[in-house]
Amino acid sequence: MAFVTLLTVLTYGSVAQSGNNIRFNPDTSITTLQEVSIKGQKLPYKAIAGTLPVWNEQGKAVAGLFYTYYERSDVKDRAARPLVFSFNGGPGSASVWMHLAYTGPKVLHIDEEGYPLQPYGFKDNPYSILDVADIVFIDPVNTGFSRIVDSATPKSFFFGVQADIQYLAGWINSFLSRYQRWASPKYLIGESYGTTRVSGLAKELQESQWIYLNGVILVSPTELGIERGSVTDAALRLPYYAATAWYHKKLPADLQQKDLLQVLPEVEQFTLQELLPALHKGGLLSKSEKAAIAAKTARYSGLSEQVWLQHQLDVPVSFFWKELLRDKGFTVGRLDSRYLGIDRQDAGESPDYNAELNSWLHSFTPPINSYLRETLKFKTDLKYQVFGNVYPWDRKNDQTGEDLRKAMAMNPYLNVLVQSGYYDGACDYFNAKYNLWQLDAGNRFTQRISWKGYRSGHMMYLRKEDLISSNEDIRQFIRSSLPSPNQPAKY
Repeated sequence: MAFVTLLTVLTYGSVAQSGNNIRFNPDTSITTLQEVSIKGQKLPYKAIAGTLPVWNEQGKAVAGLFYTYYERSDVKDRAARPLVFSFNGGPGSASVWMHLAYTGPKVLHIDEEGYPLQPYGFKDNPYSILDVADIVFIDPVNTGFSRIVDSATPKSFFFGVQADIQYLAGWINSFLSRYQRWASPKYLIGESYGTTRVSGLAKELQESQWIYLNGVILVSPTELGIERGSVTDAALRLPYYAATAWYHKKLPADLQQKDLLQVLPEVEQFTLQELLPALHKGGLLSKSEKAAIAAKTARYSGLSEQVWLQHQLDVPVSFFWKELLRDKGFTVGRLDSRYLGIDRQDAGESPDYNAELNSWLHSFTPPINSYLRETLKFKTDLKYQVFGNVYPWDRKNDQTGEDLRKAMAMNPYLNVLVQSGYYDGACDYFNAKYNLWQLDAGNRFTQRISWKGYRSGHMMYLRKEDLISSNEDIRQFIRSSLPSPNQPAKY
């Protein structure tokens, strides 16, 4: 059972309300002492909730980032203690998701498949990685309680692929100095767009801050700026379609009676060896060849041959979400196709809403507000922005996959773990595999890159079975990526 003792409020500032205006101080924190049992071991820790400035080149605070820092308090050798910086995605999303449902010391009160329960709340997370690493959950500008404090600073300073990476690299430098963590082994974990962010940060931290990492963990990764082209993009969707169709029992009987992991290799092989070449041939495909491909895509997707032929063998993912269970009156979720939605009418080309996201907002918003304000004692009248306005977002110069490859080449200590949910239709698992093939086309990093798949969606950790296994995979990744004492970083 966790306990909370108010310890101290640092005198960097405060968050207060004056009239109708809420004053925001970019440098303030409060510490509580708590404990949690992880894998049967009771662990004490400090939870520090606060804001730390983003500085411009002139040394002026232009924003304050809200963070929650969990530090195991019974560890004497902080230099040997791993430190994990955690980001979610969007862009424009706070760190609430992994913070309160994955690696942190608290976890949502939800059912074992990840659906909302009332009363809303949270409980101790016995699967947290806090036993092996300290963790910092970070809310980028305009998310969570993070805010811009210098109105003269243009939004382009924060909002864009490269701008985001650059200011966050400087902030991480400040954090390491503030909490005396320069000597610690360092890790980044990002989910969804957060994988774009941390892949770019791996290189930016090395080149502009001279900070070298031991590991990067990519949870439900984006395309990382790795070019696909429309034809490749169309082909790579099919294994996700097959996984979703298998889950909803829409595959033929001979496939449906097999386990998911027996079905997917067959679909992956067809995708690479037959579907991809056929799509590249386009109009050169004969009528009989096109019919043969349509028959196989129908077999593996749960959609009819007619649908595939009507779409010239390129069924958009939004249409798939609408079509798969149209006969049953349901749509399937974008980020997790286990979730079902109900549209105004069965006709149409795409779902009316994202069934899974509404479910998640239902589960997360009440607990994160009560947890930060009541348990961690961070007092503010600011709105906690689960999603914040970060637009326009400059998407130019996204070469973050190549950035990660270069960072690995420059740093022999750097290892990468990729985690994917089979039922994620936004950042699907086969595209994550494709990333790795392109990232390591020369097979130079085989021993330093690993991929793990889970029987859930974008937030695989919402399903209890995957919460346990995915945290354990991170735990083992951290342990295996720590070099032996005095082992040099060299090839």
